Amino acid sequence: MYNNVKVEKQDLRYLKWSHVRSSSGTAGTFLKSQSTVSGEKIYYKLSGYDSERGIIGHECVNEIIVDRLLSILGVEHLQYELIHADVEIDGKEYDTWLCASKDFKKPGESKAALDNYYQINKEEGESRYDFCVKNGWQSYIDTMLAVDFLILNRDRHGANIEVLRDGRKRSLRIAPLFDHGLSFLCTCYDEKEIEQFEIMADKPCQNFIGSRSTFENLKLIQKKGAVFQTKLIPEHKDVLFKDLDNVLSETHREKIWHMLLARWCEYEKLCNI
Repeated sequence: MYNNVKVEKQDLRYLKWSHVRSSSGTAGTFLKSQSTVSGEKIYYKLSGYDSERGIIGHECVNEIIVDRLLSILGVEHLQYELIHADVEIDGKEYDTWLCASKDFKKPGESKAALDNYYQINKEEGESRYDFCVKNGWQSYIDTMLAVDFLILNRDRHGANIEVLRDGRKRSLRIAPLFDHGLSFLCTCYDEKEIEQFEIMADKPCQNFIGSRSTFENLKLIQKKGAVFQTKLIPEHKDVLFKDLDNVLSETHREKIWHMLLARWCEYEKLCNI
């Protein structure tokens, strides 16, 4: 579960990358690719990319840290693997870290973005939160709101929550939590910016559910004390940052840890836990 970092460098220069422009106020674009390994489709993505500066972000590392955090807290989520690799983009080679994941759809399932599903199926005047409660997704949404506060997720727009449907089985479920790269210190690109980052700042975020404030969105949670299966404790630090010494600087790792601890304490206070 926590051994999800491949330190030995792989040659992934064969991958072809598609550009997805950032919609969250961060620099550059995000590159995605896919391949089939032993008959199973694998999805790859890089951190922020700029045609002049190259791969400049650390969103892929954030995915791994959040993956581990959600495993600790007992939250269903898409699992990622962090891979050290050589890649080629527009004819230029890069030594970088990327993340890989598998398809969370089961055979026979199709996916729909929650924002589209809501627009088609909502009742007049029905809020997005109430719509999710009606469909039996209240626990999922409450957990998501708490997670997004802890990690300061900037990018929970309506396409980053998905509904999975199987027409033949007439089943409907909401996808595991995924896509947490634009969190933590995603807007920091050097040590000075990391040091100056306000870990408790209520930065505006793209949230399909609730407001643009992750603080305010905690008020929507109905069963505040029942969101997570366990508590975040100091002993979890080593688990979160295992094998990341050569990926993120010590300053960066320490800042993320202090951010998580401070936000966890604030979450417990706001939720009267």
